[in-house]
Amino acid sequence: MSMYIRPRRPGATIFFTVNLATPGDDLLVREIDRIRLAFRETFKDRPCRQDAIVVLPDHLHAVWTLPAGDSDYSGRWGKIKSLFVRGLPERNLRPSHRRRGEKGIWQRRFWEHHVRSRAELRALLEYCWFNPVKHGLAERAVDWPFSSIHRDIRRGMEPPEQKRFEVDGDFGEFSSRRVRYTAPYE
Repeated sequence: MSMYIRPRRPGATIFFTVNLATPGDDLLVREIDRIRLAFRETFKDRPCRQDAIVVLPDHLHAVWTLPAGDSDYSGRWGKIKSLFVRGLPERNLRPSHRRRGEKGIWQRRFWEHHVRSRAELRALLEYCWFNPVKHGLAERAVDWPFSSIHRDIRRGMEPPEQKRFEVDGDFGEFSSRRVRYTAPYE
């Protein structure tokens, strides 16, 4: 069994990717009210600042800043995932799912990256905003309804012109040096 050691920096700003177990599923957007409720309930008990979020059909990206003295982002994700699956039917369960009382809806783990600079934070916010465009789900970032870009615009943030993101390798191997912007979409 793999042993994952995650960094524990109280008050850190962290970028996350969280996936459903079945790629190509559209459960997250079909059950958008359920995922919103799971976040709301979790943050009511365990507050943190959600700097950005985008919910796509089979995965989501989020940027959180934890409170000073708090480093438990894993506990928050566990609660969000647990609240989301309540009331949903089980999926293709393996014996390991049954042993752990899982429903086979989420991938067990999530990917996290601790943000190291303001420039990196801005790049990750923009990545969240433009991810629906990258996946062909919207023509423009503001056309995707399940994104914090709408909140950010209301707060006076100015998203840049649409940009095409090129990422070397899988985004799971993200580092600030590997994301670069190219010419805007034509």
